[in-house]
Amino acid sequence: MNTLIFENINDFKTMNGRDLPAGNWYTVTQEMINDFANATLDRQWIHVDEKRAAQESPFKSTVAHGFMSVAMISRMLEEAFFIKSIKMGLNYGLNKVRFPNPVPVNSELRMLSSIKEIESLANKGIKVTFTCIIEIKGQEKPACVAEFLAALFE
Repeated sequence: MNTLIFENINDFKTMNGRDLPAGNWYTVTQEMINDFANATLDRQWIHVDEKRAAQESPFKSTVAHGFMSVAMISRMLEEAFFIKSIKMGLNYGLNKVRFPNPVPVNSELRMLSSIKEIESLANKGIKVTFTCIIEIKGQEKPACVAEFLAALFE
């Protein structure tokens, strides 16, 4: 993947309404799912009990938490672009999130994203609204579709 590099916010603003590069593929391992379960205290058997999931789940394996996909968005965006003048970035929130397809353990995910809107903020900042689609390799329906917001400051 080729990360887009920008000198400053003004240069980045040329991306408004445009697509970012497709992301790298990430394999979702059981260790990642277990770590997320422990961090969020959501240890539901469908996520962490491999034997039970193989026997009782309609997916025949454990599946990642839907919110794990959302939590990966920040990292995936960091790989898509870099603004040299940025001193700080913050997650600003989410407008819309849907999980149309479960993510079985060992699935590969990547993100397709575009910049829906860029708004000015005080203190030399911008609020960026990203449209994010997290694909599952080999699946028609994505794992996650989200409108993600970030605040970036020079």
